[in-house]
Amino acid sequence: MTECFAGIDVGTGSVRAGIFDAAGNLLAAAKRDIRMWKEPGDIAEQSSADIWSAVCASLREATARAGVAPSDIAGIGFDATCSLVVCGEGGETLPVGRHGDPQRDVIVWMDHRATGQADRINRLGSPVLDYVGGIISPEMETPKLLWLSEELPETFGKAWQFFDLADFLTWKATGSLARSVCTVTCKWTYLAHEKRWDEAYFRAIGLGALADEQFRRIGTEIVAAGTPLGQGLSEGAAAELGLVAGTPVAAGLIDAHAGGIGTVGARGGEGGALNRMAYVFGTSACTLLTTADPAFIPGVWGPYFSAMVPGLWLNEGGQSAAGAAIDRLVRLHPAAHKAGEMAREAGQNLSMWLAERAEQAGGAAAIANLVGTLHVVPEFLGNRAPFADHNARGIVAGLGMDEGVDSLVGLYMAGLAGIGYGLRQILEAQHAKGAKTDTIIVSGGAGQSPLVRQVLADAAGVTVAATTSPEPVLLGSAVLGAVAAGRFAGFEEAMSAMSEIEVTYVANDATRGWHERRFKAFETLQAAYRDLRG
Repeated sequence: MTECFAGIDVGTGSVRAGIFDAAGNLLAAAKRDIRMWKEPGDIAEQSSADIWSAVCASLREATARAGVAPSDIAGIGFDATCSLVVCGEGGETLPVGRHGDPQRDVIVWMDHRATGQADRINRLGSPVLDYVGGIISPEMETPKLLWLSEELPETFGKAWQFFDLADFLTWKATGSLARSVCTVTCKWTYLAHEKRWDEAYFRAIGLGALADEQFRRIGTEIVAAGTPLGQGLSEGAAAELGLVAGTPVAAGLIDAHAGGIGTVGARGGEGGALNRMAYVFGTSACTLLTTADPAFIPGVWGPYFSAMVPGLWLNEGGQSAAGAAIDRLVRLHPAAHKAGEMAREAGQNLSMWLAERAEQAGGAAAIANLVGTLHVVPEFLGNRAPFADHNARGIVAGLGMDEGVDSLVGLYMAGLAGIGYGLRQILEAQHAKGAKTDTIIVSGGAGQSPLVRQVLADAAGVTVAATTSPEPVLLGSAVLGAVAAGRFAGFEEAMSAMSEIEVTYVANDATRGWHERRFKAFETLQAAYRDLRG
């Protein structure tokens, strides 16, 4: 028998499943795309049925590719985007938009329809907001719940449960209504350090109905990530997933936080979880900093207790659009279509192709020549941190008339530098409040390129490291499964046993002065746009 653990990661555009051994080696992985509906007004929706179908198909394929028996899988972990799933009685799908389509029952994390509700909540103020960096975001769930109650009262009234997506998946797998402390603390305003919901907050903002029912629709049993749920995998879910009923299923994590679990405790390198910050660079970017004591950092979410590593506090920053911002940026260029065709011919996506082209032209060390006069503030979906400004928008300055591919490469590099400068702002805000980090551990699909890692190190002025695992987010979910199965005594042992530092990137002294000047320009452009908005 080969003891294995399954990790399932539900991202913004796809579901991935991976099978790992107890040493953290990836035996096999599989992927399925998931559908998204987008509409004007920053509306983004998905289908929970579509997502679950993709989970089942990807896990079945990964198990088959790994060549292991279903009985060899000793534990299962789930992570997912912090999207809102609305379920009627027994799991009936309910529409979350005015379209009335019940299959569209998920409000995606990046949906900003509740911006007005978030603004009203922030004007009201509450001690609860101290634990989200002082300002609640429309990405979070209470503004979205308030939108539903005001704009779709029939759906709100018929809802049996409101789930964060990771908790929906563990319910589908086990029938347990337990919520992960990660999801409800980070996105729903649960006060984990006090083990309670704040009734006064919900009544003040207009969601008193949830308080009246003792919060039964948003979670009355809150457990640590990695806790085995119910009686394990249910008979029905086991049949759909191709596994064995009773297999331990762990309380899950938000996807970025799984990337943190898969990286910050890795063996090797300097320090451990308290000296490192996870940087999950995917569609969005998420920074995850663990501290022994709570750190209140304006504009940075948290501090959250036990939201990632049990017993430690967490601050969460990042940007709402990162990999997505780079994709958006390069599509604006006249050469994007031509470069896209060349990338397809090479079997690469456009960002990978541009990174390779930049490497051929000298890479991060040649960034000044590649970028030229271009400056980019890639805040196309607002500034998540450290300004908590969901009305911020992207800026491109220094454009000329060049329409060639080399100009596109320069724009791509300027965008990467802009991501790095945003990261530097978060690090400086944290440092100002005594929360300092020595090393950033990068994960996520957009952060796999050595070029990207070096540009981040140079632009942010910090050491960047990466682990040996090709799929650190999936690995983080597999760690959950291993902990739930009792394979390790706890997270510290599991993270060290299953993850290892492979490579580090130190900021290049030769480009330091150039990046210092560019960083000042970056902040000047940010401030100018805030002034323009009035």
